[in-house]
Amino acid sequence: MGSLATAPAYPRANEHDKVARDLHAGIAAIRTPAVNWARDIRGARHLQVIVVSNSTDPELTDLRRFVLQTGGSVLALHSGIRALTVMVKADTINALAQRSDVVSVTPNRLTRRTASTIEYITGTLTANVRTNSTKTGYSGLDGSGIGIAVLDSGVMKAHEAFMDGSGAARVRRNVNLLNDSQANWSTGFDATISPAPGSSALNTYESKIANDSSQTQDAYGHGTHVAAVAAGRAKYFASGTPDTTGIAPNADVYDVKVLNDYGFGTLSDAIEGIQWVIYHAKEYNIRVLNVSLAAGSTQSWQTDPLCVAVRSATAAGITVVVAAGNFGLSIFGQEVFGAISSPGHDPSVITVGAINYHDTLARGDDTVDQFSSRGPTRGAYVDMSGVTRFDNLLKPDLVAPGNKIVSAAATRALSSSPTWNYLGSIFYSILVAPLGITQLYPETQMLLSGTSVAAPAVAGAAALMLQANPGLTPPMIKAILQYTAQPLPNYNLLEQGAGMLNVDGAIAVAKVLKTDIAGKIDAGTLTSGENLLLKGKKMPTESSTINGGTFNWSRIAFVGGNHIVSGSTLLTTYQPIWNPRITWAGDIVRYRQPIYWSGTGIPSNTYVKNFTDSALTSQSLLTAGIVRGDSLAGTSSLLGKTGAFIPTATLSGWLIGGSGIVLSEGIVLSEGLVLSEGLVLSEGLVLSEGLVLSEGLVLSEGLVLSEGMVLSETGATSIQFNTTGALRGEP
Repeated sequence: MGSLATAPAYPRANEHDKVARDLHAGIAAIRTPAVNWARDIRGARHLQVIVVSNSTDPELTDLRRFVLQTGGSVLALHSGIRALTVMVKADTINALAQRSDVVSVTPNRLTRRTASTIEYITGTLTANVRTNSTKTGYSGLDGSGIGIAVLDSGVMKAHEAFMDGSGAARVRRNVNLLNDSQANWSTGFDATISPAPGSSALNTYESKIANDSSQTQDAYGHGTHVAAVAAGRAKYFASGTPDTTGIAPNADVYDVKVLNDYGFGTLSDAIEGIQWVIYHAKEYNIRVLNVSLAAGSTQSWQTDPLCVAVRSATAAGITVVVAAGNFGLSIFGQEVFGAISSPGHDPSVITVGAINYHDTLARGDDTVDQFSSRGPTRGAYVDMSGVTRFDNLLKPDLVAPGNKIVSAAATRALSSSPTWNYLGSIFYSILVAPLGITQLYPETQMLLSGTSVAAPAVAGAAALMLQANPGLTPPMIKAILQYTAQPLPNYNLLEQGAGMLNVDGAIAVAKVLKTDIAGKIDAGTLTSGENLLLKGKKMPTESSTINGGTFNWSRIAFVGGNHIVSGSTLLTTYQPIWNPRITWAGDIVRYRQPIYWSGTGIPSNTYVKNFTDSALTSQSLLTAGIVRGDSLAGTSSLLGKTGAFIPTATLSGWLIGGSGIVLSEGIVLSEGLVLSEGLVLSEGLVLSEGLVLSEGLVLSEGLVLSEGMVLSETGATSIQFNTTGALRGEP
């Protein structure tokens, strides 16, 4: 493995290219734009921005001093990603970007919410997972002991969905990062703290954000619904209530509130929430982080601050599941490619699109939702030659049920006046009334649609996999979920990824692998190509039968950002890319190492202090015996249905049939050179075919589009928010 640097290594760029495109527009606008990150103070335009640094000083002392000397304020130090949230004058942005210790400057954009049958559809009710499940009990895997953090609008702890078998709450912590929000416009101060374990500063901070006893923990209603899809339990008594058991109904839930009562938040708050999860992950055994929110971004995954944050979580051993976004259709009803939201465009996370199950338990009639965002990722950076380079990574990674999903509805936690959440109240006739059930406190339910509902189904599946095998790493979980997915007919790699979530298959693979893999990776004792199968075990039959229908697994996985690989060797032998600290995308290979707090009374390797990040120059990535499928897919053409646009089922069938190239020597990064062509898009080819290709979710007026929220796929009941909070129709 290449040597570690003491500071992050990022693409070289001049000061103009360090500044996000929408921030440039905000600076150049004649009038201060009507966005959350810009404001006039005493006649001068001020901006709140996220500054990502490559400084060797984790406290960013010089950078903070510069901000104060130029009349700004430091609102937060994000040590996990070596970044600051600052408030500065608009005319100092260029000077800030000129500093050699600044990698990128990003506006503190708004983030958004993305807006049992679920057990049957996903393959959770099978012999491999749970043999039976009713509202009064179940048997089998249920996520026990695994913590799922939900970065969202809050989770109603008192809801019946989050009780265990004895009636105790499974929401272990509720924290509200909005209580320490960086939306501060005062000048000349530095609000950073050093959260050493056991310190008074940390105790003060934790007391400020604690939200465990609040009676209104989710006034918006999105986070509670999302959390219940991942980990809800349906022990309800009201007449007519359906069984809405989630995927992991006994997992521990950690509510990390970063969205307000109307579903809005900021990048800075989201980053702080992710840092809280990273800090407490080992203490609480938080193994999964669900991110059903998003921000528009034109930045590359390498420098986008939300991407850096989730990549840090992955490096710390947390499986991060992210909603792909709800921008699959243009306002003219055209299919849009390239509209994956941030942080779904990061290669380390599991990015999830949505399917419509058409109100049936059979999987054969399922389709990819029209609103579900398609790939490829369109983050970009300008290299030192002035050439704009798009990431063009294959996304989403897979799809899961996300249309009209019934789950828990938050109310005020007071039985005498259980006020409905904002969504359930404003859209009662669409989200609540169609259920036709008696709504009683604390059993209230509603339906939602969107990739934000699909993501927690995958998060719950990851929790079950970790219960079955605690030694799995985040990239292994991602590969297993893709490998065992069911390819839907007539949808390509950019629409459905590897296919539809198959919990049955994922658990079958998890159960035959060794349970000490993650520990050995941490200790550096696993060698490339080492057998990962438990003694006496072999790879299970590579097909599943769910609700009477049998299908082959896709047997494909995305690696290196835009490569297709296959073959059981991928999972049965150790691949160096299963180390969660390694990120490989295109010709870029990076290593992100967590640094832990140490000292008297502080348990070792428990609380992450910060990270180092370096570009590797030599590293084995894949072993011999892996089957490469890039050449089978061919050159990317929308009309020809080849390359990135090839139907997943077609490519899967060819690979199952024995096609593809078996790598005889694996793939090795040597002197910074690595196999990088993959399934790429030719910009000219794309334009000539008339493809609607998004170049980032940013409006020219300076408003940033974010995840949006849909109520269902049908036009009559489908809505979407813009950044002003107004509603507008979605086809």
